[in-house]
Amino acid sequence: MNLRVFKKDIEYFIGEFIDDCALFIALNPHKGSAEVDGIIDEAVELYNDLKDKANHPGENKRAYYAGLTKEMFEKLDALCEKLSAVVSKAE
Repeated sequence: MNLRVFKKDIEYFIGEFIDDCALFIALNPHKGSAEVDGIIDEAVELYNDLKDKANHPGENKRAYYAGLTKEMFEKLDALCEKLSAVVSKAE
């Protein structure tokens, strides 16, 4: 995996997650929007953190980007679980 592909993956996956959050807020404006705003803030922090880390690879670039990809998906899964909890409370 190269840097360009990894950065596009970051933008795509985190962007899609933020879109899901925005859709929930648009469909449920009075239910948990403050909590979802916090989740969006965490997603933006993850985006910025991953972009910074991507620009400063270690010695073994292939292993470094593989680790960052794993980290991205693990943290996105945690954010998805938080969003799911908010959605289930709102129903």
